[in-house]
Amino acid sequence: MEFRIDRRSGVAAYQQIVQQTKQALRLGVLMPGDRLPTAKEVAETCAVNPNTTLKAYRELEREGLVEPRPGLGTFIRRSLARPQAGADSPLRVELAAWMARAHEAGLEREDVTALVASVLAERYGSATAAGRTAESMESGY
Repeated sequence: MEFRIDRRSGVAAYQQIVQQTKQALRLGVLMPGDRLPTAKEVAETCAVNPNTTLKAYRELEREGLVEPRPGLGTFIRRSLARPQAGADSPLRVELAAWMARAHEAGLEREDVTALVASVLAERYGSATAAGRTAESMESGY
């Protein structure tokens, strides 16, 4: 797994690491037993302080998603994957087709983000949740 930190997003780097890890867990990219990159590896690839990664990993540990193994690294403890959200699921195929139509219609990334966030808010919760969702989508996750 390689993290991507967007410094323009307004989302703290450690939170982006948490969000990206959770997304990888939901999509089945990371599975129980997988090792996350070390803080040193993330520092080298993303130009962040190793403490930033350690803070993210501690949050993931508090949520029961990872476990540190001294001298070995940090490992995935449990998955968040659901078959309905997998890379080969019919829902993902439909969403990809919808995204292609949105792109063909001239919508830019920000337009799509706003549209998806508004529908998410209608379906799952408040406008505040939509704002957080839009931030997450803008940061890449």
